Amino acid sequence: MPVRKFRSLQEMEDTLWRENGVPLWQAIARVWRFAERVTAYRFPPGIYKHRSIEDAQQLREKWEERNFRAFWERKKAEKT
Repeated sequence: MPVRKFRSLQEMEDTLWRENGVPLWQAIARVWRFAERVTAYRFPPGIYKHRSIEDAQQLREKWEERNFRAFWERKKAEKT
């Protein structure tokens, strides 16, 4: 995709391929809701110090495994 340079906001607005409006915002909201359902990753808040890269990777794998299990639990709940 080429990078384009605009000299004014009017030039930029002339290149819009989709009109602004309520249907656009509704479409964006639907995509965000879908993404939240499908990829609702949860990571504990805070800053974590590790003695090695391996320790950090191990903790990240633990979080990813927890997120993966939660995803499948949500999928099972949706089916019932």
